[in-house]
Amino acid sequence: MSKKRYFIQIAYDGSLYHGWQIQPNAVTVQELLDKAMSTFFRQDIETLGCGRTDAGVHATEFYAHFDVENIAEEKVLAAVAGINAMMPYQIAAKRIIPVADDAHARFDATARAYKYYIHFEKDPFKLNRSWLVKDKLDVDLMNQAAKELLNYTDFSCFSKSNTQTFTNNCKIVKAEFEELKDGLVFTIEADRFLRNMVRAIVGTLVRIGKKEITVQDFKNIINSKNRSNAGQSVPACGLYLVKVEYAYL
Repeated sequence: MSKKRYFIQIAYDGSLYHGWQIQPNAVTVQELLDKAMSTFFRQDIETLGCGRTDAGVHATEFYAHFDVENIAEEKVLAAVAGINAMMPYQIAAKRIIPVADDAHARFDATARAYKYYIHFEKDPFKLNRSWLVKDKLDVDLMNQAAKELLNYTDFSCFSKSNTQTFTNNCKIVKAEFEELKDGLVFTIEADRFLRNMVRAIVGTLVRIGKKEITVQDFKNIINSKNRSNAGQSVPACGLYLVKVEYAYL
């Protein structure tokens, strides 16, 4: 029986972790997942994720691929409960899916979506789950600016500097705020995202909501391709990766 590739779908509360990707001297989601899977399958398992979330960022849908050797497929597919038993409660395996040997969790993803949550009154149950904003925001104005994102492809102004990407071009197909009973949620969907991009976009849109800058200023910031012109990177606690799409899943 030869080595076989699978996807694992997981969800996690990122509050306690230093992001997805394994790092020295910091506990990460990938580290704990790899340890649990290696123990369960009794062989070294190294996952490769669909992206990298920063410290404190959450995911309701996240995929990683991994290879297993000399284990029957039905046993691998039934391994979710056993893997979950070895991981902290903040990380949950959802399902394991057989894929082609060349399937790639990161490069094969055709779309991703994030949500960012904002609340306006102190709430202990939103700690590490949402960003508390004490200012009144003009949501209509923020949505007017958010629509402009669909007209651009180069988002250098919202990208963390010194990244290893070959291009800062992304195709955004949705970007809008929705008013909730106790706050706001911003949903954004694109074919790909740059490092820190969503948090920088939200930070800039909130400046529009506070009427510190105009929609025209927002367009000028995008055209400048300069990160220093955009708004602050908002706190990680409100950000959730909520969808990753593949043509074959």
